[in-house]
Amino acid sequence: MEQVTLTGQSSRLKMAGATLMLVALTAAAGWGIYAVPAPVVDRMLESDLRKSAMQMSRQVESHLYDLGETFRFHALTEHDEEFLELLPVTSDIYRFKLFDAAGQVFWSTRTSDVGTVNTKPYFQSTVAAGGLYYKHEEKPIAEVDFFGASNPEDTGLSSRHVAEVYTPIIRDATFLGAIAFYSDITDLRNLFITRVRLSLAVLSGVALLALSTVILIVHRTNRRQVRDLRTRTNKERELMDEQLRLAREVRLLGELNEWLQSSRSLDELFDMVARFMTHILPEAEGSVYVYSNSRDVLDGCASWNGGAHKAHIHPEGCWGLRRGRTYEFGVSEIDFVCEHAEPHDGRRYFCFPILAHGETVGLLHLRAIEGREDCFNKSRKLAQLCAEQISVAIANVRMRDQLHDQSVRDPLTGLFNRRHMTETLRKSINRSQQTGAALSLIAVDVDHFKKFNDTHGHDAGDMVLRAVGAALEQGCDRDEIACRIGGEEFMLILPDNSPEDAMTRAEHLRQAVEAVTVRYGEKALPRITISVGVAHYPAHGTMPQDLMRAADDALYVAKDKGRNQVQVACGAKNQTKHTPPESQQPSTDAA
Repeated sequence: MEQVTLTGQSSRLKMAGATLMLVALTAAAGWGIYAVPAPVVDRMLESDLRKSAMQMSRQVESHLYDLGETFRFHALTEHDEEFLELLPVTSDIYRFKLFDAAGQVFWSTRTSDVGTVNTKPYFQSTVAAGGLYYKHEEKPIAEVDFFGASNPEDTGLSSRHVAEVYTPIIRDATFLGAIAFYSDITDLRNLFITRVRLSLAVLSGVALLALSTVILIVHRTNRRQVRDLRTRTNKERELMDEQLRLAREVRLLGELNEWLQSSRSLDELFDMVARFMTHILPEAEGSVYVYSNSRDVLDGCASWNGGAHKAHIHPEGCWGLRRGRTYEFGVSEIDFVCEHAEPHDGRRYFCFPILAHGETVGLLHLRAIEGREDCFNKSRKLAQLCAEQISVAIANVRMRDQLHDQSVRDPLTGLFNRRHMTETLRKSINRSQQTGAALSLIAVDVDHFKKFNDTHGHDAGDMVLRAVGAALEQGCDRDEIACRIGGEEFMLILPDNSPEDAMTRAEHLRQAVEAVTVRYGEKALPRITISVGVAHYPAHGTMPQDLMRAADDALYVAKDKGRNQVQVACGAKNQTKHTPPESQQPSTDAA
């Protein structure tokens, strides 16, 4: 009986303890229902407002007539002003400002803001660095603008919850300025908090009921069964968490691969890498380096999660590159720090050489974020997969660039081919039609080229063509291009050159080619001369084929008049021609 009594007393004590625990859990649930929703809702709203601000920022960028002129010189067209004034009426924001790179407001929905300067540290440290800055604070109702029919002042509230989002404006890796959006999130925040509290109340009630049932079951079952149940539950939970983690990693890797394969340039590729790595490996700060064209150094291309990359590093300064395999600092009893990891604070890091077609093309450097070393230690395999994805993408981009370059280049001279010349000429004509800029086309033909081939062989002829191509390419400046359109025929496109300048340039090219000396074997080949025809837009045509025909006609005129001279197409305002002195005129039997 005493044993039964003791067992009963123990049972009652356990039940009393369970009851007290339920009371405590109920109180905790009540406190959680009141306190938890606000920060949860604030985080949800922050995420949505950040995305909305980025979309609105892109909308503003797309509607501004000239983004660079607007932010550099505060130049706004009448259309820009109308769009900016209508934006608060047609969106959830009630106020926004435009800042230049120095933090000065040059446009705002409040005229009193214009001219003020944002000197807060976050503007230079976060926004100017390309980051998005978010701030949520409670402001007096008098500081909030309202565009609706009702005024929140009628509710008797003295303050409103306001979200400020600063989005950077960046073009060609240059920080132009920023846009600040102000949104009144009071009503939406209160609505979400109320819904979350109701949901938590229901879930808490269900959870407490379930917990009561579990306590009764645990109280009436054997300790070993309970222990086994808990052990099995923990294992299943760990397995589920692991499966979810693996599924997420596989999904992100697939998305990373898809985006990287669609990148059009290495700069775009590295921007994608930086954005994805913040999600794939949130416990690691990292950076990417790629070999320069000279392969003497590696150039820093991107960094993320608070990491920083140096402008250039030497291959000998990284133990991973020197050893040709992944280097992990912090696992051996004796380790050496890579030069690019200095200054070093003892945290573990990885150096993954990036390989493409068996050749090392770069380096992926990852370092554990302070306080998250345990998670970082488990990420090596995933990081290795990321490095492989990046290496394949870099190889594809470079191969695509090489194939494109081969498709538009002449293999003998290295000049652009006829297809690229035709496309460029069409674009140049369209530009001249829109801006009124001058445009000239120069046709070049090597005089007596057949004699070079017949007398000295085709190898000598190829050397002559390469020498002429090099002279023409050296004579090009800015957006001017030289093309080999076939055989010994060349063409040059000269945008932004007046007719007089184009004629002068043509004469300089003729003289430059005439001054070239080509050696074949142990002797120099005969002097090289060219005949040149010049056509101007729009005097000689407004279509590519018209300009090309006019330049060819002028070229044939130059040949008919004795070669080694410059002729302009008929119909131009300036009929000046350039011919060499008689002493330099070639004889009829010269090569």
